[in-house]
Amino acid sequence: MAAHRVSAWRVVQRPEEKRGGAWMDECASRSRTMAAPGSDVRLPVAHMVCNQSPPVGDKPSLMTFREVETLFHEIGHALQHMLTTQEEGLVAGIRGVEWDAVETPSQFMENWCYDKATVDKMAVHYETGETIPQDLWSKVKAAKNYRAGSMMLRQLQFSVTDLQLHSMELGSDKTVHDVYKKVAETYQVSQPMEYDRFLCGFSHIFAGGYSAGYYSYKWAEVLSADCFAAFEEAGLENEDKVKETGVKFRDTILAMGGGAAAPEVFKEFRGRDPTPDALLRHSGLAVATA
Repeated sequence: MAAHRVSAWRVVQRPEEKRGGAWMDECASRSRTMAAPGSDVRLPVAHMVCNQSPPVGDKPSLMTFREVETLFHEIGHALQHMLTTQEEGLVAGIRGVEWDAVETPSQFMENWCYDKATVDKMAVHYETGETIPQDLWSKVKAAKNYRAGSMMLRQLQFSVTDLQLHSMELGSDKTVHDVYKKVAETYQVSQPMEYDRFLCGFSHIFAGGYSAGYYSYKWAEVLSADCFAAFEEAGLENEDKVKETGVKFRDTILAMGGGAAAPEVFKEFRGRDPTPDALLRHSGLAVATA
């Protein structure tokens, strides 16, 4: 287990006005060449920045469900960085991971927020110690999948539009808005209004680093859902099997980092190529088959 030693967690409060965004980033990557004199390897160091609801009156700070989900998301990134076994700093941890798969560990961790047995171990009423009532939990699950089909079509529309805009020639007879509306004919039930200029504000693909890569959002969901399905197949109620699957997940998805191609890392864990089956099931768009 020496290869998986990690630094201790430390919580530091941000100024009250700093409330925007949540993220994880590295301070140092695991590296043998950058090890201090007398050390075998430099251990990885990471930091996370998240928001949490402030205390109100006599009540302590109580996290919303969304804040917990975001925390789990960022922990996924941190785990991949901290549990790496790569010793070349440029491909250790989160470094060098292909864009298609960089969100896999983070979105994978979000799935545990919707497993009641997991949530019951950490989320209890701050006064009574009671776990979340089943009727409230059912509402949480239902809210997760509300209009899931519409949201999936929306992401597919954005992804295909992005790919087409970066792979075709535009002339005076065809504008970017024409491409956007043409793609919408296939992926949207309700077509954009004539004055729709959504692309003018689509900063992800023009200023946010996702040019010709917006599809990676949805593809990472496919990968992460398929990874979580491995735990479901093992039996979420079977602690020994969950631990066994978790070790394999750690030794592949989390440990290999950018030291191997993302498809090969996934195959090491699942033993096959990814499929969208688990994502469709988790979204309430398909039922489990025997």
